[in-house]
Amino acid sequence: MCDETDLARWAKSGLSRRQFSAMGVAAGIAACTPGDEARGQQSGLSESEVSFATEDGTMDAFFVHPASGAAPAVILWPDIAGLREAKMAMARRLADAGYAVLAVNPYYRDTPAPQFSDFADFSAKQGFQVVGPWREKLDHAAITRDAAAIVAWLDTQDAVDTAKGIGSQGYCMTGSFAIRTVAARPDRVKAAASFHGGGLVTEEPTSPHKLLKESAHYLIAVAQNDDAKAPGDKDALRQAAADAGVQAEIEVYPADHGWCVLDAPSYAEAEANRAWDRLLALYSGALA
Repeated sequence: MCDETDLARWAKSGLSRRQFSAMGVAAGIAACTPGDEARGQQSGLSESEVSFATEDGTMDAFFVHPASGAAPAVILWPDIAGLREAKMAMARRLADAGYAVLAVNPYYRDTPAPQFSDFADFSAKQGFQVVGPWREKLDHAAITRDAAAIVAWLDTQDAVDTAKGIGSQGYCMTGSFAIRTVAARPDRVKAAASFHGGGLVTEEPTSPHKLLKESAHYLIAVAQNDDAKAPGDKDALRQAAADAGVQAEIEVYPADHGWCVLDAPSYAEAEANRAWDRLLALYSGALA
């Protein structure tokens, strides 16, 4: 999972804050922004900032979906740096593919989004120290409560096709959240995708690899440097999936932690696009 060593490694690359930001937000978001030939399709989206009640307070989120008709819902859990423009751009890209996407603020108990404008801002503001107390509140029970509230809200939206399953995807610390979301509402959430997710295999009884549901499909994309730190995790995940009779695609990608995130200096466009294609294939098969 993303930690101080990742940011230290990025800093040693000699990037200034402006270069750091440009590598991620400017280049990455541009990659997700349609050109002239696609602007008509992009204009077919509707987006808004929303909020709704949970057991623990009021969650804020970004909701984007096709402007007409109803679409399968997807929950997008952001990484450690929280809900920000990079994640909104990714949500728009997914909505443009035909999904009603809710990008949520996992830190809503403490502060509304955005907490950081990008990963450069996260680094400059000593983000790990800032979010530490917020993250401590995000245990299995809290995520389960949040997931239930999110699904309940989505199912009240006209833009959501409630006849189809819901997808859930997470990055870095929230890769585990995506899997826990299925466990919270297996009747509605039919697919989970974890990208360079942390904490997927632990000794706890609520470890994500022990929560896999036969009713859902899974995509677990592992960073090569995360695999080097914990090479047994992928095997434990594969064995857990086999034992549970679960459909799961588990692969180590030739890219480093954060490679799917637009404003991370480790963003690797080719491998990020390959992971994105696998995400679309997951949802196409599982949410129908």
